[in-house]
Amino acid sequence: MEKVLVTGGAGFIGSYLVDALLTRGTYVTVFDDLSSGRLKNIKKWLAQENFAFIKGDLLNPADVEKLGMNQYKIVFHLAANPEVRVGSTNPSIHFQQNVVATEILLEHFRTTEKPSTVLFTSTSTVYGEPTEIPTKENYAPLKPISIYGATKLACESLISAYAYTYDFKAIIYRLANIVGPRSEHGVIYDFVQKLRKKTNELEILGDGTQNKSYLHISDCMEAMFLGLEKSREQVGIYNIGSEDQIDVTEIAHIVTEEMGLKNVELKFTGGVDGGRGWKGDVKNMLLDISQIKALGWKPKLNSRQAMMQTATSLVQKQSLGNGQLK
Repeated sequence: MEKVLVTGGAGFIGSYLVDALLTRGTYVTVFDDLSSGRLKNIKKWLAQENFAFIKGDLLNPADVEKLGMNQYKIVFHLAANPEVRVGSTNPSIHFQQNVVATEILLEHFRTTEKPSTVLFTSTSTVYGEPTEIPTKENYAPLKPISIYGATKLACESLISAYAYTYDFKAIIYRLANIVGPRSEHGVIYDFVQKLRKKTNELEILGDGTQNKSYLHISDCMEAMFLGLEKSREQVGIYNIGSEDQIDVTEIAHIVTEEMGLKNVELKFTGGVDGGRGWKGDVKNMLLDISQIKALGWKPKLNSRQAMMQTATSLVQKQSLGNGQLK
């Protein structure tokens, strides 16, 4: 069986990736410090003989040594700090956990046994506020407006340079907002949490007009595996997202309806810098996905459908967790 490493494999996207890999008969090692990932996401695989879990931090040399000399054919690098808002108050967190951690991982494989392919989950925020919507992969110049986006772009550059210098293949996925049942951050998760605490009022960061693309995790998985199978470039860069947008106010209505709440007052904070939810919040995002579609993929769910399914799953999960049925 092929040996595959997934950094951040206990996280939201990472755990679904692990599920998909193991059902394909792959030998999977997950490396995760569990700072944002959850062991429960991969618990069902812990006893599998073709699965290994290493609790470790890429910033800790002793933990990285636990990877040993294993000849991983493919490395999925998802380990990162996922919270965009952190960068506006503590930029060093994103620099260390995204850029430095990526360089350490690349150096480990340069000096041991390099994989044939490294796949990296980047983000739509590398584009900043583009003047072309939908935005293609070759859009330039890239001007991130968040520290998170800047560090992801730096990681892309490092991975590209290492791939060309040390002769391995790299695939970089610039993801739209990915949503699904295990998500524990992002707008829809935040709304559910807030409405659990106060059922008649919902605070919305910004002016409510932030308009973005959302993709369900099931569609994301199909796109990632298709790219792995069919990408032929030494360094391939692909946008992955839906082909439409939905604004924050509409998302609020979806969540309140799913929770069965009536007459909820929406309270907009007004935001910063023209109605953004926070410093670095991109107000308008839609990716051009024609390049990944040319390989044979297209999303099954649009943004609204993805958000509705996610709201249903998050509300049901929390209701069951509280000993209640919706």
